[in-house]
Amino acid sequence: MDRDTTWRIFTDIKAARESLLKRGSLRDVDVPEALIERSVGIFGERLGPEEAVRRIISSVRAGGDQALRDWNQKIDRIATDSLRVSPGEIHAALDTIAPDLRAALELAAERIRAFHQKQPLHSWIDANADGSLGQLIRPVDSVGVYVPGGTAPLPSSLLMSVIPAQVAGVPEIIVCTPPGSGAGDIHPAILAAAAIAGIDEIYRIGGAQAIAAMAYGSETIPRVASIVGAGNLFVTLAKQQVYGDVGIDGLLGPTETVVIADDSADPRLAAADLLAQAEHDILASAILLTPSLDLARSVQAAIYAQLEALERRDTIVGAMLNRSGTVITRDLAQAFELANEYAAEHLCLLVADPWSWIGLVRNAGGVFLGEDSYEVLGDYVAGPSHVMPTGGTARFASPLNLLNFVKITSLIGLDKATARELSQPAQIIARAESLGAHAAAAARRGQS
Repeated sequence: MDRDTTWRIFTDIKAARESLLKRGSLRDVDVPEALIERSVGIFGERLGPEEAVRRIISSVRAGGDQALRDWNQKIDRIATDSLRVSPGEIHAALDTIAPDLRAALELAAERIRAFHQKQPLHSWIDANADGSLGQLIRPVDSVGVYVPGGTAPLPSSLLMSVIPAQVAGVPEIIVCTPPGSGAGDIHPAILAAAAIAGIDEIYRIGGAQAIAAMAYGSETIPRVASIVGAGNLFVTLAKQQVYGDVGIDGLLGPTETVVIADDSADPRLAAADLLAQAEHDILASAILLTPSLDLARSVQAAIYAQLEALERRDTIVGAMLNRSGTVITRDLAQAFELANEYAAEHLCLLVADPWSWIGLVRNAGGVFLGEDSYEVLGDYVAGPSHVMPTGGTARFASPLNLLNFVKITSLIGLDKATARELSQPAQIIARAESLGAHAAAAARRGQS
């Protein structure tokens, strides 16, 4: 490993903006040739991910359960006789995981629930002399939660997605997660997390086919009103394609963290935080912004020292080569300017008096204030959902919260006098828009 090029340090802001800090698009993703080649074995021809997802969705809409079983076999090479996990299997998983893991998941569930119960969310009606105006807040009828499985099963993602929906009052919540190898078993930690959250409707299905099943339903899997949860490229593309027929929380890509640090930061802790995010995916982003070249070099040295002992070393190195590195800024203010442009999922402030800098933060999924509020706590047990906007969508999107699971209905109940008073301005606007029937309807109320 070439230590001079693996973890890059940029001293030229323009060069950093054009490379490390440059945002791409989900529509412009570079598809590995190996992925295209694999499509030949599955579909009989070379297909890009978007077309592959389109065909999977179409087949599930037409073929239901049998199509889902076929895709489990073709893509994951797993035979699944029963798509649904029985409630007994879910609850039995609690006794198969280590007691300390169970306790940790229970603590996480308590903190996630307590945090979201504090979010203000209520209907209101303003009754006055003109009548009444207001809003009704109602939960969506049903939610489908996608939980990644594969080589890194994520029970925390189940808790972070299911519990806010429960607090919002969603009456029906289902979970889809990829089955494991062999007999198609789901990782017991995911089942245990479901039992802790009180979820008993889980389906052995992953990928684009799971999104299609939740969006359109099958003989076994009910159609839902909204789908939440992160996944791989195929899951994200499937959510993009079904949006409009069903609601989604967002298009969630690889994880990303920006650390802003000054000379007060411990380089070993900064390195640990960056490595923790880089191990997710070779497409993960772990970026340090600092005005201190000395700190940057110390963090770089700490990264290499800590890397040797980590299990997912190859993944981390891939992330370091692709989308990670350090940018030397003029000062902390410029670091915040770059962070706002990048709009990261996670923004970690390893600076003296981090609370004094909050006013400069405009775009971030979550802000982690100081070395004691490290991002890994946000992943598991702090309380806010770790499902956060990625890919620069923090410019306009929010972390998963209760608003993802409710609808707002406007209430309009004006009295006769107010209706008559407002008739004339309504007619004026309607005629300006060449909508005569609108104007006539308003005019009739004005005459009554």
